[in-house]
Amino acid sequence: MVVPTLAADLTFEECLRSLDSQTWRDFEVIVVDNSGRQRVRRSLAVSGNIRTLENCRNVGFGAAVNQGIRSSAAAFIATLNDDAAAHPEWLGAMMRAISEKPGAGMCASRIRLAADGRLDSAGMLMCADGSSKQRGHLERPERFEAGGEALFPSACAALYRRAMLDEIGGFDEDFFLYSEDTDLGLRARRAGWTCLYEPGAIVDHRYSWSAGRASPLKAYLVERNRLFVVAKNFPASALLLTPWFALVRYFWHVISILRKRGSAAQFRAGGNGGLRLVLFVFRAHVAALLRLPSLAAKRRAIRRTARISPAEFRALLRRHSISPREVAAL
Repeated sequence: MVVPTLAADLTFEECLRSLDSQTWRDFEVIVVDNSGRQRVRRSLAVSGNIRTLENCRNVGFGAAVNQGIRSSAAAFIATLNDDAAAHPEWLGAMMRAISEKPGAGMCASRIRLAADGRLDSAGMLMCADGSSKQRGHLERPERFEAGGEALFPSACAALYRRAMLDEIGGFDEDFFLYSEDTDLGLRARRAGWTCLYEPGAIVDHRYSWSAGRASPLKAYLVERNRLFVVAKNFPASALLLTPWFALVRYFWHVISILRKRGSAAQFRAGGNGGLRLVLFVFRAHVAALLRLPSLAAKRRAIRRTARISPAEFRALLRRHSISPREVAAL
């Protein structure tokens, strides 16, 4: 179990208390302190059965989780955000589900919004422009009581099989924050691993507690990392169409701003002008262009480990898709 933290605040302490109440007891907790200020040491919730790794600076979510993975010998690795509280059956429900399916490399939780009880995520969906969004976001949790397949989990609360991680590699640390779970999930699916959705694994999440729901940092990183995901993972035929779908999404973001809905409207309401949003999009594209040699090398590595064809992968993405209009509305 890996829990990265930056703030090590009261929500983090609530997170650790929820892990102490798990009915499945065969696990250890590895907390990765990204604060650079040894904040975890001062937390009242940290006890002797919790191992802590300290960083001198914030290395990002993916890098922190990778540290926890490397320091553990467990056959399964669970990830949990420090702003999430797991229900007692959370870990046990996922462990029982994935143990019955040797081809499953990942398991997604039923994540609810702590503020109002609506759904945050029941697995993830992909847009044709490379954006990823939570399946069922803002819907009633009762609509997702049936288990089954998901495209990949939100790493906010997920379970990963070590054999899968050893095969495809861990989180890409170049993402720093946001969409690193998208990249990992797509690499795993291309390599032939499946993902389960376990509705009995319930977590309450304080959404974007650390970086903000529509902060400037998030706006830049989400757009940049969307391009990273596309360049690394999308088959050539799908790659050529992503600019068109991105333009469609941008159009619907403008409409959402006018209607005062969605993440773009929240960004605007936070005192950020439309021109600033355009600047972040431009900066994201420049950053992706500068990384093209590295992204191309990673793309070739993914193709070498692929066990399903590009056509099968495209069909998989279509089965778990979300439209640009729906992305802009969330």
